[in-house]
Amino acid sequence: MASLKQWFNARQQNNLRIAAEALLANKVRSMLTALGIIFGVAAVIAMLAIGNGARQEILDQIRLVGVNNVVVKSVFEQKEEEADAQQSQQRYSRGLHLSDAEAIVAHLPSVQAVSPEIVYETEVIREGIKRSSRVVGVTPAYFEISNLQLSEGAAFTEEQLQKGQAVCIIGATIARRLFNTEPALGAYIKAGSHWLKVVGVLQETAVSAKAIENLGIRDYNSDVYVPIKTALSRYINRASVNAGKDDNVISVNGAVIFTDDEEEEGGKKKKKNYHQLDRLVVQVRETEQVQATTDVLLRMLSRRHNEVVDFEVSVPEQLLKQQQRTKDIFNLVLGAIAGISLLVGGIGIMNIMLASVLERTREIGTRRALGATRNDIVAQFMFEAMLISLAGGTLGVLLGVGMALGIGWFTDIQTIISPFSVILSFGVSATVGLIFGITPARRAAEANPIESLRYE
Repeated sequence: MASLKQWFNARQQNNLRIAAEALLANKVRSMLTALGIIFGVAAVIAMLAIGNGARQEILDQIRLVGVNNVVVKSVFEQKEEEADAQQSQQRYSRGLHLSDAEAIVAHLPSVQAVSPEIVYETEVIREGIKRSSRVVGVTPAYFEISNLQLSEGAAFTEEQLQKGQAVCIIGATIARRLFNTEPALGAYIKAGSHWLKVVGVLQETAVSAKAIENLGIRDYNSDVYVPIKTALSRYINRASVNAGKDDNVISVNGAVIFTDDEEEEGGKKKKKNYHQLDRLVVQVRETEQVQATTDVLLRMLSRRHNEVVDFEVSVPEQLLKQQQRTKDIFNLVLGAIAGISLLVGGIGIMNIMLASVLERTREIGTRRALGATRNDIVAQFMFEAMLISLAGGTLGVLLGVGMALGIGWFTDIQTIISPFSVILSFGVSATVGLIFGITPARRAAEANPIESLRYE
């Protein structure tokens, strides 16, 4: 048994050596034959890397907006026809209000948490260092819903929240710019016209410019967070505006009504923002309840706002998943195109091998006359096809990795090269060589040795 195995190994090694010598004798033809496999494998790896990068980008964005979140944004600039319709019906709304957040928590059992937000554009100053920033009035639920962690300090205490104390939590970029060498905790910064004591620093969060644009989120690292009552009492509370402060605004039962437009530069008129809150983020307990909760939320807010459409509701996760499905279809099409190129490469191998069989008929006859069996001839040509495929697959992997890295380096597209894509493409290239090498190998083995020796 051992001697039979040794004989088999020696015989196959000889066939492999003959196949390698034949390929090396025709280097240019062998390289041209492998081009289809090279570009096919490279395309598969590059396309899968782009697809993996897109999927990871979507997952990162979902983490940024939070899981199972519904976002309610204030709207105060309406289309002309909508404004005319609402004016004709004499319907008025006081806008997005803290009481809306309280009502949502009280009446919707599927809601886990609600985060009201107020954003105030300003400048942050410390020891002569000035930086444009935003003061964001939030509750502790904001950090939990947005998956933001503290690197230093602690969250707002109940006393700080209820009394609206002058404290803040700053983003990583603000901490780095204003407190380069000194500890931030316990220090004071001036945000707008108020001094705030730093009680916490957020961990740095990677937010891409594309995510900021697509999702409408802010750069968390550049914001200053204060308790929401601090923002209302010290910075801006649009719901407290009355006729004494602005002749164009009156207040009826707490509802803000505009009697005229605000004049702006250039003669343009623009509605004032009468919303107390800029947005609400509602976190739903279960994914299955998101759509139903969104529908109930729409009806509830419509009633509370007296049927005035001065808000918009969106589900970022659903939008992202829809975007992911679109990208998956696109990647599937690209993968199919790459797969076709592999198929074309396999057909090229078969054509060249068939031509090689015809060209080397006399060589085949000589080998058969010297004692080579049909299996030896099959093995020789199968080895040639396999060597071309494996060499093409190896070069294709290197080219594909280089293409993926190049795409990520020179463009704004994230690419992730997975071991699975490399193994898959290399395995497919080897399989292509095996499948498309069978027919030429069998044709070579079936040749009559006597006729082959007479072939000119």
